[in-house]
Amino acid sequence: MSGPKPEQGPVTERRYGDLPEVDAAEAAADIEPDATVLTSGFGSVGYPKAIPLALAADDRDLSLTVVHSGNVGEEIDVDLVESGAVARRFSYQFSDVARAATNRREIAFGDRHASAIGDEVQYGGLVDPDVAVVEAVAVGEDWFVPSTSLGQVPAFVEAADRLYVELNRRQPLALQALHDVYRPAAPPDRGPIPLSGPGERIGDRYVGFEAEKLAGVVETDRSDSTYTFREPTDDDLAIAANLGSFLAEEMDRSPVFDDAVSLQFGVGSLGNALMGELQELDFGDRDVVYFGELVQDGLFDMLDAGRLACASATSLALTDEGQRRLFDDVERYAEDIVLRPADVANHPGLIDRFGVVGVNSAIEFDIYGNVNSTHVRGSEMINGLGGSGDFNRNALVSVCALPSTLKDGAISRVVPMTFHVDHTEHDVDVFVTEQGVADVRGLAPVERAERIVENCAHPAFRPKLRDYLDDVTARDEHIPHDVERAAEWYE
Repeated sequence: MSGPKPEQGPVTERRYGDLPEVDAAEAAADIEPDATVLTSGFGSVGYPKAIPLALAADDRDLSLTVVHSGNVGEEIDVDLVESGAVARRFSYQFSDVARAATNRREIAFGDRHASAIGDEVQYGGLVDPDVAVVEAVAVGEDWFVPSTSLGQVPAFVEAADRLYVELNRRQPLALQALHDVYRPAAPPDRGPIPLSGPGERIGDRYVGFEAEKLAGVVETDRSDSTYTFREPTDDDLAIAANLGSFLAEEMDRSPVFDDAVSLQFGVGSLGNALMGELQELDFGDRDVVYFGELVQDGLFDMLDAGRLACASATSLALTDEGQRRLFDDVERYAEDIVLRPADVANHPGLIDRFGVVGVNSAIEFDIYGNVNSTHVRGSEMINGLGGSGDFNRNALVSVCALPSTLKDGAISRVVPMTFHVDHTEHDVDVFVTEQGVADVRGLAPVERAERIVENCAHPAFRPKLRDYLDDVTARDEHIPHDVERAAEWYE
């Protein structure tokens, strides 16, 4: 059927127009063995499933470059990687399989900031894109409605020569009500993004494209790889309580928060615990809004409890239960939840404009405030940077929150010197562990170290850190280190 354009009203059918229909194997066979493939997907949802599985089963000698703006599901991150078809990828990896292949350097992996990879693909020469493969809930001759995430899909579709759309009937058509697709203009004529508040809508419910790009539509009926969050630990709850106390003091201190508080949390079990704590925090008459990249189950709890005015993100990183909760009542949640492209949801100017308090976790941080989010012992890749850099660098107040130890207390996550730095001491303002809070704003390096050791380090490791700091500060150095001694912490 021809049907209306999406801007003329809600989309009521899955397909509009005379569209080229292919199966996944045909689409995979049409992709060159050394192609650069741009995919949808962010937060393990909204990614294509059938074509990656067909590429994994392809008997050709494939050497693909795969680009996505956030983590994707097992069809890409396990099956396609295990097949040996992926030679290079950007900008996030999540599974044990992808992690191992990255560390063996079987895959050339490059990590990028979530906000910037769309521009880097389209304008920055990062790759030479051939084909985009995206998931949708409805498609027409020159448009499609995305499913459970947006990420950098508008930029990827614009940059690619060809487009395959996986029309996933498992995803509800009602998801269209969540989307606010706005694409910033190309530099150097790019103006400010005209978004005056996190809950405002400035774009469309669909992604447009040049009709001649559409190489085929593949019908699918396959669920996302949803998240599994563990129950909050005692440490998680203690961290959440410490963060709540800090936020209460910050609201009393700063006039920025007199009327509203804008928050962002990194994805994970700790993030959900932090959101639970916020339900108990007295915000007074202030509006509480979420401006981040991922909607987690905990945000639904806050919305249902009337503790959250709105949530703006680029993806629905939900558990099975959370996804069912959303799908059963999409239109009600769409009154308060907006999904945007990552170059809007993670935009540095908007994070600054809304005065966001950004809360992200990490692998470790050192006594001077440098943060390692991605590499164990400075060398072994775990996951990826994601959007943490966007928020740590640009938030009004940047918080790093994590337990002070791991491996049942055997390893300190507060170290003398981290040998891989994702976020420098200039990027993070406050450190929170189950031990306490170290607000290091306005402090010189050694002063920061003293506060971090005393307030955040575990008592089992605090004396050793204190001894290290006492010894190195005997030197006339601005940021004193003993590199060999610091390296012993990783043995």
